[in-house]
Amino acid sequence: MGLLRSFPPIVEAHSRVLILGSMPGVESLRLQQYYANPRNQFWKIIFALFDLEPVADYEERTHFLRSQGIALWDVIAMCSREGSLDSKIREEQVNDFGSLFKKYPYITAVMFNGGKAYETYKKWIGFSAPTNVTFHKLTSTSPANTKKYAEKLSEWFMLRNLLEAATDR
Repeated sequence: MGLLRSFPPIVEAHSRVLILGSMPGVESLRLQQYYANPRNQFWKIIFALFDLEPVADYEERTHFLRSQGIALWDVIAMCSREGSLDSKIREEQVNDFGSLFKKYPYITAVMFNGGKAYETYKKWIGFSAPTNVTFHKLTSTSPANTKKYAEKLSEWFMLRNLLEAATDR
């Protein structure tokens, strides 16, 4: 089993909130798209937060994120893993967040899509810098997480609040 590599971030100069996953799953890696597994509720939740139906086209999805000031990346840059489960991740190497925050200073909030992303960030990077950024662990949108969709959506509504707060600054 060789090392798997994540994707570059989806980010713009005006991005205000960064959503971090752990590492793309098998389907995402195959298609080279974030959250490509149709059973993952990420895109459904993102569009529902804005009272919209999700679009199928990946370029339209990522354009929508960027237009809303939402950046997307993964904590893990490279790892070895059998299958898609976070519990199978080994030999993890993390992305360079110091450089990201310097290059994109308007990011004031980080939302972790699930526990593995949060725990890996905590272990390898920590929450001390930059001081103007807040960190929030949310329920994973993965199909492996059995929490009901309505509960996930309610929890993820924090994204709208963070975007509005960042706009008010």
